[in-house]
Formats: sequence, C-alpha cells, structure tokens
Amino acid sequence: MLDLTKGNERQLIWKFALPILIGSLLQQIYLFTDMIIVGQLLGDVAVAAIGNSFSIIFSLISLIVGIAIAGTVIIAQYYGAKDDINIQKTINTLNLFLLISGVVVTFLGVYFTESLFRLIQLPETIIPQAVSFLRTYFWGILGFFGYNAISSVLRGLGDSKTPLYFLIISSIVNIFLDLLFIGVFEWGIRGAAIATIISQGGAFIAVTLYLNFYNNKYKYQYFHFSFDKVIFIRFLRIGLPSGLQQTFVAFGMMALNGIVNKFGEVYTTAYSAVGRIESMIIIPAMALSMALTTFTGQNIGAGNTYRAKKGLMATLQISLAITIFLSILLNIFSKPLLMLFTHNPEVLKAGGDYIMIVGSFYLSFSVMFTYTGALRGAGDTLIPMFITLFSLWIIRVPLAYFLSNIMGPIGIWWSIPASWSIGLLILFIYYQTGRWKKESVVPLPPLSE
Repeated sequence: MLDLTKGNERQLIWKFALPILIGSLLQQIYLFTDMIIVGQLLGDVAVAAIGNSFSIIFSLISLIVGIAIAGTVIIAQYYGAKDDINIQKTINTLNLFLLISGVVVTFLGVYFTESLFRLIQLPETIIPQAVSFLRTYFWGILGFFGYNAISSVLRGLGDSKTPLYFLIISSIVNIFLDLLFIGVFEWGIRGAAIATIISQGGAFIAVTLYLNFYNNKYKYQYFHFSFDKVIFIRFLRIGLPSGLQQTFVAFGMMALNGIVNKFGEVYTTAYSAVGRIESMIIIPAMALSMALTTFTGQNIGAGNTYRAKKGLMATLQISLAITIFLSILLNIFSKPLLMLFTHNPEVLKAGGDYIMIVGSFYLSFSVMFTYTGALRGAGDTLIPMFITLFSLWIIRVPLAYFLSNIMGPIGIWWSIPASWSIGLLILFIYYQTGRWKKESVVPLPPLSE
C-alpha cells in the first residue's frame, strides 16, 4: 500500500497513476481490439451496434459506479487517518450495495434493451445486432461491478498495481475469446459479449482472492453481508452527486447518439468508431484524475490541504504534456486509425471531420477532469455535478441539436468542445473559492463496532 501523504508530489502521483493508466489503456485496448475484430469479421453494422450499446451500458451503470467511487474517497481518507475498523466496514457495505445493484441493473438491461435503442432512434438495420450484443452483456454485469469495486478499494488503500496485473490477464483472455467465439465458433456479435463476460468475471474472482489471501488487514467477503448505515450515508453524500453526474452524462451521450443517428448509418458508424479512438486519447487524463482523487483524499484525511493543492498542480503538468503529445499524433494518424474499423470512404470522411474538430480541444477535457479529481478526493462532489449538468444539458445537447439543423453533423462535433470549455471555466472559478477544503469525511464521530 502506498502512503501519499509524504514525498515528492509529482513522482508519487505519476507512480500511483501509471498502473491505473496502463490498466485503463489495456481495458480500452481490448475494447478497441474487440471493435476491430467485430468490424473486420462482421462489418460496419456490428461496429455501430456495439458503439451505441456503450452509451446505454453507461446510462444504466453510471449511478451505481458513481456511488461506488465514493468507496475510494472514503477508504483513502480513513487510510490517511489510520482507521482500520472503518476501512473494513466500508468494504463490507460496498460489497452488499453492489450485489443488490447488480441484480437490479441486470433486470433493467435485459428487459428494456430494445426499447432503449428505439428511444435513441438507432437505424432499424442495426437494432437486431445491437439487442443481441447488449442483452448478452448484461447477464454478466455483476462481474464488471465486482471488479471495479475491488479496484476502488485497492486504490483507496494506495495499491494501484494489483488491479493492473489482473486486468492484463483479463484483456489477453478477452481478445483470445473474441477470435475464438467470432472467428472460429461463428457466434456473431453475441460472441463478443460472451468473451467480455468471461474475462471480466474471471478478473473479479481473481482480484478478490488476492485481497483475501495476501492482505492481513482487510477482506472482501462474498457471502458475509454486513451493512453500516452511517458509512452508507457517507457513500451517498459523496457518491450520489458523482453518480447522478455520470448518469446525466450517460443520458447526454444517449441524446447525442440520438441526434447523430438521425443522419443515418454512415454517421452512426463513424461516431462509434471515433468513440473508441477517443477513449484511448482521454485515458491518461482520466487515470491521472483517479490518482489525484486518492492523493487528495489521503492528504485531506491527514489534514494537509496545502499538499493537496500541490498535487493538483503536479497532475496538471503531467496531464497537459501527455494530452498535447497524443492530440498531435491523433491528428496526424487519424485516417489509418479509422481504417482499422472500416474502409467505407463516407465513414472515413465523417470520422476525420470529428477528429479534426474535437481533437483540437482535448486539453480542455484534460484540465477539467483534473480539477474534478481534486474536488472528488476532497469529498466535494455536489457543485461539480451541477457544473457538469449545466455544460452538458444547457450547452452541449441543445447546441448539438441547433447546430445540426444548420450545419449538419459538423454542428454536433462543435458542440462537444464548446461544452468542455465552458464547463472548465466554471469549474476553475469554483475551485479557486476554496470551499472544497471543508468537505472532508474525517475527523469522524465515534461509530459503534
């Protein structure tokens, strides 16, 4: 476990973020490879089906994942305060919450999939494959919840390497199973979903066994359920704003998909393909934000707000350098990257336009995410939620609708950097007020054993 309350801020954050970054990249690489395999073996329609599925998956899991992220914050602050009893209570409460939530999400995902695709106006030629993929995927969603829960626990404890090791194995297994199920067994798009279920479920089981057998203090218990009301209220206080924020972001993604889908299969496919490429570019900013969340949480728990601010500046320096480099590479190699998914010239043109416009503003996204990570680590998630909702639902979605009627799909592309830039400006102003310093969950009143 890594103590982030001592030592050089930049080195510690980079050391802690690197396994998260590599792990996230691997996770996206296997999704990226998944899409390439699907595109090359099953065609453009399958690419569009999976691309639209992710916005629906995100919309159904975001609230739960957002609340679960509070586990990282709470555990990090308890760890900074050296409070082992409440760390174990947090793990137990998180376990029960995610089990119940996983059952609910499975039901919703399986039974309302087709209705959700029709809601976002997915072209009829794509719906059958999209429904087949998504219904299959949701039967294994408990593995996804479980793995991310344990990863949150370990990150809160300062261990970002262990989830990485299991994710490497999971990614390799997923790619192998993709080729086996789609290329050999010819299971079609369902094969991609089954491969993901098996790899994620295996990673969850493996990482919990590691925690239970190689950690002397904290345990993740599959069948021993305990619930701490006080800690769960803290989950909701910290995680609910973040969860609602991510949920409304997911709904915004669905709304944007709906606007894109009105322009037909070409733009639906292009948007799905660039979404996979974009996910690779923004991962460093997201990984560094997650590392900063833990860094801020531990230092707030230790009562050192000055060091938390220094961590923010160190993270900004690293994140901006990486984002500038990747943005340049993306604009140079945009066409070869798009050709990994399709050779349709119309799709390549639409995707290239997106990258040229949106790819020039990844710096705004990077800085915005860094500030969000700092505020989340301090336990201040309510105001950032409102800022995100404003930039998404007052700026991006209405602007996309308005500009698309004037400029076509190009107008949708311009709405994305516009919302990032405005959201960043408001978030920066809020951070400078210093209100985040008052949101720590510790020191705490005594809790009953």
